[in-house]
Amino acid sequence: MSKQLKSFEFEQLAQEHFFYPQEQLAEVEKQEHTFTIGIPKESYAFENRIPLTPEGVAVLVANGHEVVIESGAGENAHFYDREYGEAGAKIEYNREKVYASEVVLKVETPTLEELEMIKPGKTLISTLPMAKISKEFIQELNKKRITGIAYEYIQDKSGGMPVVRAMSEIAGSTVMLIASEYLSSVHKGRGVLLGGITGVPPTKVVIIGAGTVAEYAARTALGLGAEIKIFDNHLYKLRRLKYTLGHQVYTSTLNPYILAEALSRTDVAIGALRPEEGRPQCVVTEEMVAQMKPNSVIIDVTIDQGGCFETSEIATHQNPVFKKHGVIHYCVPNIASRVAHTSSIALSNIFVPLLLKSASAGGFEKMMLANKWATKGVYAYRGKITNAAVGRKLEMPFNDIALLLAGF
Repeated sequence: MSKQLKSFEFEQLAQEHFFYPQEQLAEVEKQEHTFTIGIPKESYAFENRIPLTPEGVAVLVANGHEVVIESGAGENAHFYDREYGEAGAKIEYNREKVYASEVVLKVETPTLEELEMIKPGKTLISTLPMAKISKEFIQELNKKRITGIAYEYIQDKSGGMPVVRAMSEIAGSTVMLIASEYLSSVHKGRGVLLGGITGVPPTKVVIIGAGTVAEYAARTALGLGAEIKIFDNHLYKLRRLKYTLGHQVYTSTLNPYILAEALSRTDVAIGALRPEEGRPQCVVTEEMVAQMKPNSVIIDVTIDQGGCFETSEIATHQNPVFKKHGVIHYCVPNIASRVAHTSSIALSNIFVPLLLKSASAGGFEKMMLANKWATKGVYAYRGKITNAAVGRKLEMPFNDIALLLAGF
């Protein structure tokens, strides 16, 4: 075949190619408002999570937002600067520039020094543990008229708390593994296997609370073959849990005599009662703990909100346990940080849609105006406290956010 003929055939093929169906890039949704989102490195030594993954950053950048991440912020969760850079984030080595962003998104509450770096009138999204909150922090926040959003109080349209749900699923799945560690002889526990085997009585587990943590802890315990008892004062939660688990488990209201009897016989006690109206539910007295078996294990999942056990004290991942009355206490507030990679993905899956929805509405204030449920996580706005629980705890005046928004 001659060179001229070959050239003619390639030319004809190229012309025909234009008539074939072609790929077309999808148009990126135009946002009414775009954010500069700052992700600082966590200063708390035992916080390993990061609120946005590289995949989450890529979605935000594709929608016109700018994401500024402090160098090394994701390393403890095994997300690296290179991945964030490839996703379109700006890697910043100057912390002050990260905190100068329009929206500062982080896991732990910032320290007073970090709060000073946030510009007046900007938005802070982080946790707000009631056990550690201080009047000085709130005063500084209000002085700069920063909008403070506690992500654990954020609600969705159905009234659910997506962050609490996600972190509770992780914590509930993790607590029984922690209990298994500290029951073992290696950690000077009772030397018993969590669960049950042929010819050996099953381990006894008491779960206080019937929410998401309880559900996932119960699933794990039942899967291992343990015998469980669940206590809560909300009968509808106990009914829901029995139906969800698909097992005939023992349930009871929080009768102190029945609870004390169950605790005296148990090997593991899980505290998973969330505060009601901002007040912690401390339902297990020191006397009850003193009657528990030597080297049995207490895991107080709600220690960051005040805890369920009178003997509980906040611990860290470096020094996670202590003994009182011969009972091992595990009272680490950020249990989900033990599995930081998984937890970071779960957080990113929640924050990315929230930020996109806020941008589509024209900013956080407009979103709050249009959706009542969007105000649930806001605890500080325009120099005022807007969360009743925070106001009561710190003995400071608080305002209804609906009234403040009315003047917007």
